[in-house]
Amino acid sequence: MLTGCRRALPAALRRALRARAAGQGCRAVSTSWCPVGAAFDAKQQQQQLRGSAASGETGLFGVPELSCPEGFQEAQDKALQESEQLVQEACSTPPGPETVMIFDQLSDGLCRVADLADFVKIAHPDFAFREAAEEACRNIGTVVEKLNTDVELCQSLRRLLADEIVMSSLDPETRRVAELFMFDFEISGIHLDEEKRKKAVNLNVRILDLCNEFLTGTHLPNKIDKHVLPEHIRYNFTAEGNYLQVAGLHADCPDDLVREAAYKIFLYPNAEQLSRLEELLASRNSLAQLVGYDTFAHRALQGTMAKNPEIVRQFLEKLSDQLSKRTQKDFEMMTKMKMKLNPQNSKLMPWDHPYYSGVLRAERYNIDPGLYCPFFSLGACMEGLNSLFSQLLGISLYAEQTQRGEVWSEDVRKLAVVHETEGLLGYIYCDFFQRPDKPHQDCHFTVRGGRLRENGEYQLPVVVLMLSLPHSTRGAPTLLSPGMMENLFHEMGHAMHSMLGRTRYQHVTGTRCPTDFAEVPSILMEYFANDYRVVNQFARHYKTGQPLPKNMVSRLCESKKVCAAADMQLQVFYAALDQIYHGKHPLKKSTTEILKETQEKFYGLPYVPNTAWQLRFSHLVGYGAKYYSYLMSRAVASMVWKQCFAQDPFDRAMGERYRREMLAHGGGKEPILMVQGMLQKSPSVEDFVDALVSDLDHDFETFIMDS
Repeated sequence: MLTGCRRALPAALRRALRARAAGQGCRAVSTSWCPVGAAFDAKQQQQQLRGSAASGETGLFGVPELSCPEGFQEAQDKALQESEQLVQEACSTPPGPETVMIFDQLSDGLCRVADLADFVKIAHPDFAFREAAEEACRNIGTVVEKLNTDVELCQSLRRLLADEIVMSSLDPETRRVAELFMFDFEISGIHLDEEKRKKAVNLNVRILDLCNEFLTGTHLPNKIDKHVLPEHIRYNFTAEGNYLQVAGLHADCPDDLVREAAYKIFLYPNAEQLSRLEELLASRNSLAQLVGYDTFAHRALQGTMAKNPEIVRQFLEKLSDQLSKRTQKDFEMMTKMKMKLNPQNSKLMPWDHPYYSGVLRAERYNIDPGLYCPFFSLGACMEGLNSLFSQLLGISLYAEQTQRGEVWSEDVRKLAVVHETEGLLGYIYCDFFQRPDKPHQDCHFTVRGGRLRENGEYQLPVVVLMLSLPHSTRGAPTLLSPGMMENLFHEMGHAMHSMLGRTRYQHVTGTRCPTDFAEVPSILMEYFANDYRVVNQFARHYKTGQPLPKNMVSRLCESKKVCAAADMQLQVFYAALDQIYHGKHPLKKSTTEILKETQEKFYGLPYVPNTAWQLRFSHLVGYGAKYYSYLMSRAVASMVWKQCFAQDPFDRAMGERYRREMLAHGGGKEPILMVQGMLQKSPSVEDFVDALVSDLDHDFETFIMDS
């Protein structure tokens, strides 16, 4: 029991314990759990949650082998040995549900090492751990590609799919998982002859290497002789002898010259990175055509909500047409503001968009993040999420003590996710705070997927949420800006999907679903984060306890609509560029010429000569041909919010419907069917576009009040 947490058990925990005592078969709960808000705001609790010798020692995430970097080799060898046995078992098992279970065991054994390593390779502070994890990722990835072209293994699945009597006896989820495994074989070229199958494996391995190299290149700074820049702006960049390092776009800097210099230097073409991108796109296209697809985009979009590149193109073009006039007005407003602040050089350029849209928001609605931060302590925000999940879904979050060696940094918190009747659902490791060499990106990682084990027990899901929040100070807890608070809600949406996508099979658990559906639960949480009724439950000044005034929340929400059309137009441009790069090959022009053309057609601000923004487009790795997913997911989230939660964001019946129709299936059901189940209709491309555009309209009441 943690000191300071000896208090009456919260209602959800009491109910879970009663359910356990009544033999309802839910997962055991622990009375050593601590309220979530205190764990993030109180320094004393932070130190206690680091674990001690008394609580025992283990490896990362409780995996004993991972107490040292060499443990990755051990975990990898063990997984590969188990996979060999399972492959033999799959090939000798008669067609039936057991075939799917064995395939899922095989997938689970490899994913438990690969997924964990995927996180460790970018987030662990120890280079030796990162290096060992990187090697494990590569080795497991190579094995997976070989298994996806294993003819004998595929035949065992094919026998099942060809047996109509057995297939008709399977439940829908088992049938879909069997079909998804076959789909993995097909897109890897199982139908090809041996020579071409080997070529497909080699292409996949090369693509994996190119992705890692390209991703590294997107973040590398560019150097320039310091004498090239005017002396009065040099201090904005890191000095290295006679050179200055430019590591980003400095988009928020008020000095136009600094932003212009950063844009032109950071985006200056790098020949090696350009070569990597060209080879990556060509290799993806070769692989797609080798296995029978017209383009890589056709291969990548199989099974998604969009279904094919033609529908994506239609969606992006219709959205761009609807945004056109609004975007033009936004650019005119930004130009006027630039003329006012910098009359000598008032032409609007790409480096101006983020800065001047921010200036306009702040001026029109008096939005100063500093006024909001005191109301958004991290502990208060976590309690707000806890309260929302409790009311909507019957779920509570509790801080749990970790063992020594379980976490990779002393400020990582471990949360137990507990349902009021079902008990413990899984664990969320919260890696929220800044540290040297930690990537500045907010993301969700699946470390272990949930599944029904062979012994009838449920394998609990484990995820990590990674943010880059400031540490608490002596005088104040960690305080979040409105943007940080919204990002926290967004990532927690992914985590809840992982916790509640309690499928029988690991292969489709939680967020293991098509990309254009996977972002729906996280974006939906942003709507909750921007609703006063939700914010009012937790936003309190950390010193005075005063609630955040309603008009401040209203102004904040309305301010986000200022220049929002131009912001969305920029996303359309990125999505269109991604589609063209992964469309018909060979590309008609260079990637930079395509960038210039697409920017002029889908964005509106001029291309800057001698820049190559595409070489910094890191989403081309994880979201290749799928960048549109953010926009399509937002459209679905908007429809779900307006139809189901706008009237009452705490509606428990609607929360249960949301869990039942959208979260519970993971990827075990076609995404469009899940959306239909929630909305009670099948949305069209026009519906998606209308939902996005209607979100840009100002709230009349707030507009009049502030005018």
